Amino acid sequence: MSTTKFVKEFCDIIESYGGRDKVMKALCYSAKLVAGYHAKRNPELAKRYAITSSRISGARATLRLIDDIPMIQYALEYGLGEGEPDRLMAVLGVTANIVDLLYYPIEKICWLSDNNILDVKNADAWDVLNSTFWVLSVYLNLMRTMRNYALNQQKVDASNVANSSVDEKLLKKHRLELLSVLRLSLDFT
Repeated sequence: MSTTKFVKEFCDIIESYGGRDKVMKALCYSAKLVAGYHAKRNPELAKRYAITSSRISGARATLRLIDDIPMIQYALEYGLGEGEPDRLMAVLGVTANIVDLLYYPIEKICWLSDNNILDVKNADAWDVLNSTFWVLSVYLNLMRTMRNYALNQQKVDASNVANSSVDEKLLKKHRLELLSVLRLSLDFT
């Protein structure tokens, strides 16, 4: 791949909020991985990478302060999941949206408390609640992605049985779902 093409593709990725967040998440996890790798080998280097990871994570949290309105819009457009391929996907989608709609204001309260803007009684309880909703959100999205992967696998298998050529778009979507499963699984680390 030429340098110009790489730069253009990278710029296309970071042009959107979601793309920038994915790049920041990758940088955050990479720094965390390096910190863990060097924890005993080079503690000073590990500390610098851990601080870097923490700061990138903090930047991501700060950027999420403005996610409420887009999340509300997404939840309203999603509705009751009428566009989903099956009822399980719809139930998981609606549940994930409810969890996210509750998570966002809780995360803001924690952020405001952490930055000494809001005096919160029992900040630790808010942090536990915040972590609980975060885990639920990641788990539900992981379940949705795995279900989507399974449904796509059924389509791929049906195409193979019928001896018809498997649609390239379907295969690409299938691979992207697998990458999403991996990404969401890494959120638990």
